[in-house]
Amino acid sequence: MGRMISLAFSDMELYEVALDFVEEIYSITKKFPEEERFGLTSQMRRAAVSIPSNIAEGNGRRYSREYLHFLYNARGSLMELRTQIEIANRLGYIFPEEHDNLLDFSEKVRLMLQKLIGSIQRKV
Repeated sequence: MGRMISLAFSDMELYEVALDFVEEIYSITKKFPEEERFGLTSQMRRAAVSIPSNIAEGNGRRYSREYLHFLYNARGSLMELRTQIEIANRLGYIFPEEHDNLLDFSEKVRLMLQKLIGSIQRKV
């Protein structure tokens, strides 16, 4: 089933960057219209929270293949969030600078996540 992993998620830079991204999403969505509270605001926050949550849960699993499964889930949530950022931009809920900043942040998370996935895949 693969080797056991030994990284502590709290020490991983990816985990910390993903938490920073959650904070950024919460900060930006505070400014969304009230009617979006149960719509786009909620969806973006859930997708953002899912990223570090899946990283942490996967790291707590016993085998590398299980960890990969959760990292793929984190990547899926990231892609979902990127789509929601584009929707928020099209609806005029975020400024162009915020849009660019969020996409840069998401790309940083994506690259780090892909690097970790590649590293673990080599161990399986």
